[in-house]
Amino acid sequence: MADEKESDSPADKPVEEQAREQTGRRQVRLRIDERNMRSGYANAFRTNGTAEEVMLDFGLNVVNPTAQQKPQDQPEIIFQINERVILNYYTAKRLAITLSQLIRRHEEQFGELELDVAKRRKDGL
Repeated sequence: MADEKESDSPADKPVEEQAREQTGRRQVRLRIDERNMRSGYANAFRTNGTAEEVMLDFGLNVVNPTAQQKPQDQPEIIFQINERVILNYYTAKRLAITLSQLIRRHEEQFGELELDVAKRRKDGL
């Protein structure tokens, strides 16, 4: 029976091991200062990038009530951007890996998150 090799994919490694690799395997003490932290909510995001940076805009999708004056008018959604976070690509990759792990653990515990709204509806509409 052949030995199974552990995956070398960063997404399969615990956060602690990723941190050791990123710091040259040295022990590092992390202190968190939350004094200036702000909290917000976003139900939408937008991404953009340059050769050096990734930009993430977070905000809210809200229906524009003035755009629905007549039944035949097309509904309009406004994306209200509340926050822009700019990351270098290394930090963006670490964020993507961490979010992937977080979502995988959530789905293992609670079931798959269905992104298609029509498939989530109970009334079949």
